Amino acid sequence: MTTAEVGRPAGQAPARSRPAGPNLAVLRLARLHAASRRVLTCLVVLAACAVALRTALHWLPRSGVYARQIPLTIEAGAAAVIGVTTRSPFGEPERAAGRWLPFLRLGSGLALAAVAVGALAAGSVSAHMAGGTAGMVRDTAGFTGIALLTAVLAGGALAWIGPVAYLGITTPALGAFWTTPWIWPTRPPHDRGAAICAALIFAAGLMLVTVRGARDSLRD
Repeated sequence: MTTAEVGRPAGQAPARSRPAGPNLAVLRLARLHAASRRVLTCLVVLAACAVALRTALHWLPRSGVYARQIPLTIEAGAAAVIGVTTRSPFGEPERAAGRWLPFLRLGSGLALAAVAVGALAAGSVSAHMAGGTAGMVRDTAGFTGIALLTAVLAGGALAWIGPVAYLGITTPALGAFWTTPWIWPTRPPHDRGAAICAALIFAAGLMLVTVRGARDSLRD
């Protein structure tokens, strides 16, 4: 018998703590998922990308290859960081026990992509950016889709390879005036075909990372 039970009237059942409500449980699960994926670090890096874009736009010329190449490099970097956050530190055990895991992946991917676009848009406010905001949204979404696809195929730790490789293809294409919409950074900002291609890549990457997750194991 404990001290608390001595002062309790006879016949009175001991008080039990109420379980947390479903909303609090979901919020706690989302917080733990974000912590395991180092989302806070990702947000800090995205803020740094916005600052870098702002600084670059202040010094870059208004036209030419570098006016497109430097912002594209920053957008690819932001997408690469989002891809790396898909890495799971728990591997297969999390896949087997995580019933809410697909929803957490979907929410995390959409939220980080939106933050990346918002941060880069804030970094380009009142500054001239070749391609404009529409081109930035298209390119960032496409880069992010490539990073997510790379995470599914090669693992979250290697998700940065996809955006970097695509950037390596895009850089010479800017000077060669390629017209294929699958190299969307070379197209005008309001080109419908390029926007569709970038949107399809983003949707495919988000869908696959939601259903399958990054190709990581506990050994990684």
